[in-house]
Amino acid sequence: MSPRRGNRLREIRPGTVLATIALVVVSAIVLLPIAIIVFTAFKPAVEVNAFPPSLLPDAWTLDNVREVTSELPFARLMGNSFLFAGGVTLFALVFDSLAAYALARIDFTGRKVLLVAIIATLMIPFQATLIPLYQLVADLGWVNTYTGLIAPRAADAFGIFFLRQFFLALPRDIDSAARMDGASEFRLFRSIVIPNAMPALLTLGLFTFVNNWNDLLWPLVFTTDAEMGTITSGLTLLTGPSGIVPHGVMMAGSLIAILPLVIAFLFVQRRFIENIATTGLK
Repeated sequence: MSPRRGNRLREIRPGTVLATIALVVVSAIVLLPIAIIVFTAFKPAVEVNAFPPSLLPDAWTLDNVREVTSELPFARLMGNSFLFAGGVTLFALVFDSLAAYALARIDFTGRKVLLVAIIATLMIPFQATLIPLYQLVADLGWVNTYTGLIAPRAADAFGIFFLRQFFLALPRDIDSAARMDGASEFRLFRSIVIPNAMPALLTLGLFTFVNNWNDLLWPLVFTTDAEMGTITSGLTLLTGPSGIVPHGVMMAGSLIAILPLVIAFLFVQRRFIENIATTGLK
């Protein structure tokens, strides 16, 4: 054994080995539900209901995928999910960033009181506001409409607070220099603050998109027409009148439903790292 290789082996500490083992175990536990979804989606019904259950299918099949696309208006539900989650994300990023900029970079009377009021809304359970929101949406005639799904979520207290904290970390000297050059507040917000806040915007956008894509209660309450539902609420229609759940078909639909989230995460992760490198944030 060469001296260099021997030195490398001596550099491997027991703590590093234990940390690696712990990381592998935790990763396996986290990925196990996803593996169950993937393998169950390609199992025949006989194997899905067999006891004792097995992880890997003995016979791979696409029948579950075909059934979920035939039993449901799958393309319409996926389109509704994209419009709902994407629309909420777009409007939330616009309104949250504008409110956060005002609270972080503009001095005005009552700013601290307004910030406390916004943060206080985070303590109110979502279920407590669901009935008043539904009554308001129903009075406006927005039930079973994209407006009724998107408008009540067009701004979010957590998003405002999250972006405000990021905006506070940006140097204030940039603002002073831009104002001396005659830049307006909106020009300062659009050309200086937003480009430097791209990592925070991408992170908030990902969280908002995923939360709304996976939301089950909201589309169930504000839509009564199956054609206006999302993929998450549409999967509940697969349950038969006797309460029997076709697990294989359900897993196939869930697998297709999470693919856009995986793609969005991979895209945002790459852009997030690129923006961190270009902005020099640490």
